[in-house]
Amino acid sequence: MAESGTNQTAAERALDREAAAIGRVMKIRLYPFVPAAAEGVTITDVDGRSYLDFIAAAAVVQTGYRHPRIRQAIHDAMDGVWTAMHCCHPNTHTIDLAERLAAMLPGDFPKKVWFGTTGSDANDCLSRLLPRATGRRRLISFIGAYHGQTTGSALLSGHQTQADVIGLGNVTKVPYPDPYRCAHGPCSRDGCSLKCLEQIKYTLASVSPAADTAAIILEAVQSDGGDIVPPENFIPALRRLCDETGIWLVFDEVKTGLGRTGRWFAFEHAGVIADAISLGKPLGGGLPLSAVVGRHELLDVDTYNLFTLGGSPAPAAAGLAVIDVVSDENLKENAARMGELLQDGLRHLARKYPIIGDVRGRGLMVGVELVRDRATREPAGREAARLAYRCFELGLLVIYCGLYGNVIELTPPLTITAQDVEKALAIFDEALSDIAAGRFDDAKLVPYSGW
Repeated sequence: MAESGTNQTAAERALDREAAAIGRVMKIRLYPFVPAAAEGVTITDVDGRSYLDFIAAAAVVQTGYRHPRIRQAIHDAMDGVWTAMHCCHPNTHTIDLAERLAAMLPGDFPKKVWFGTTGSDANDCLSRLLPRATGRRRLISFIGAYHGQTTGSALLSGHQTQADVIGLGNVTKVPYPDPYRCAHGPCSRDGCSLKCLEQIKYTLASVSPAADTAAIILEAVQSDGGDIVPPENFIPALRRLCDETGIWLVFDEVKTGLGRTGRWFAFEHAGVIADAISLGKPLGGGLPLSAVVGRHELLDVDTYNLFTLGGSPAPAAAGLAVIDVVSDENLKENAARMGELLQDGLRHLARKYPIIGDVRGRGLMVGVELVRDRATREPAGREAARLAYRCFELGLLVIYCGLYGNVIELTPPLTITAQDVEKALAIFDEALSDIAAGRFDDAKLVPYSGW
């Protein structure tokens, strides 16, 4: 609401103050939203308006906002030793969580765990330790990937927003198999998979020799690259290639892990074994916590990689509670069911709105790719920005992503119900109708650059 005697809302005043105090380098803004409170799948802003949240803080809020078991776990930990420098003084919460995570990772081999504070530092850890553990200098990652903001994780990334990061030359980026928009030209799902695999084999025979390549790191669903689900045969074939060449296969599960795709980890859909994974975002239940889980050879190397607050007791206690809630409340199964319901509804809308070129995803990681023409598949990036803003005005929070900024990403809490999905689809329908009819003022977008 506007303050008496002014025309500004509380959100506008807060955003003005924030613009004067906080640097632009830490902002990705889509619309004028300032949250004040949250419960379940609903967020209320500083003006008292409520929104259905289909972002979940970039897939952080697995269990819904203010879950009582998460809050209690944090409270109990804070009543004890609420912070500890685990690198020097281990605490039992962190030991318990490490044992739990190691047991959750498939594979009949000894595993260990490393803890940090954010997904970026977990992937940074991988970029540093993989060459050290294997004695091989090189790494392969994928175009479109977003692995983080630290130097090491940014060097692994292939996202266009990080194209200005110049590395040391030991990371080679190859095309991710996108069946809708294959880098090798129009082809079938199997054809896209085959061509991308051939590109990797060519890379291993040329600029990143197999004998000097430590690992291939990827997301089993490439989230910020556009919520791309690779063809079913791609990851199993990649696993076989890694086995043949002695290369480790490593998955970034920071955004996809802990139940979001309907399994504990997204790579499990492919039926393969990972040599290591990174975790973050939902792991700490909203508190800063990340992890690397993998072969003990990786995490027992003769070097240091540690942070003062990595694996602190309160975030670790929250992490244990998150795992318990996801398991006890069958949230993996709910993610699979609600994701299918959501995709079915979106495909129904695609029959009504030709701007929807593709609907894809696993569980509650869903992408809606917008195009200006279904024949040419020209990316509709500006339209995605309009749609996200219009959804916000109508009470639904969504974000857009992808190499061309034209994919609406839907990652709600795993606790959503069929009624929540129905409400979100109704708002999405209305927003699409308004955008299609030109009922949107582009001047609203000027302060918000998004990606």
